[in-house]
Amino acid sequence: MISVFIADDQHLVRAGFRALLDAEPDLEVVGEAATGSSAVSGIIATRPDVVLMDIRMPDGDGLQATREITAHPELDGTHIVIVTTFELDEYVAEAIRAGASGFLVKDTEPAELIRAVHVVAAGDALLSPGVTRRLLSRMASGLKEAPVSGIFDALTARELEVLELVAHGLSNDEIAGRLFLSPLTAKTHVSRIMTKLGARDRVQLVVSAYEAGLVRPGWS
Repeated sequence: MISVFIADDQHLVRAGFRALLDAEPDLEVVGEAATGSSAVSGIIATRPDVVLMDIRMPDGDGLQATREITAHPELDGTHIVIVTTFELDEYVAEAIRAGASGFLVKDTEPAELIRAVHVVAAGDALLSPGVTRRLLSRMASGLKEAPVSGIFDALTARELEVLELVAHGLSNDEIAGRLFLSPLTAKTHVSRIMTKLGARDRVQLVVSAYEAGLVRPGWS
């Protein structure tokens, strides 16, 4: 069972999300909050697997709440999906830097919201392709050509290969096919990379790879 916490200042939105999620046999809503501060305290108390977090809320917005949650030592298993009406690059970049694992707009189809919860609970990144491309191009646009950061020194040559493919948005199965590995081996490589780099999830791996200059914007 995947536990979910909903943080949004609109009661109707919370009720709609709860109805959708509780209708799924493997999802359970364990709490709700209408403000940033109450979201933080509620999430600390319930320790959900996934948080659906609005950005604009009173008494501490969703970005600040995200920072506090991802910094909490007992919430490293909690993954945050920012759900908002604003598909603006500055919000996306700031949310990801704050530690969010995904980003969705509120006009997302119900099935996509359900899929998002499952994807993020499994530790995968959840960003629409268009948002991902704009985000990474924006984050990398100010970087100058530089050698790969020393934070990657602990990675093997194979792990660097895998990390580059993760940064280009490939799934474990796609990485396995590209490198002629089994899917389990690809998943193990990704897990080891996250452990070595202290990353919460694949989103942080992607951001680290772009910020350190391991990869540049450009998709194939």
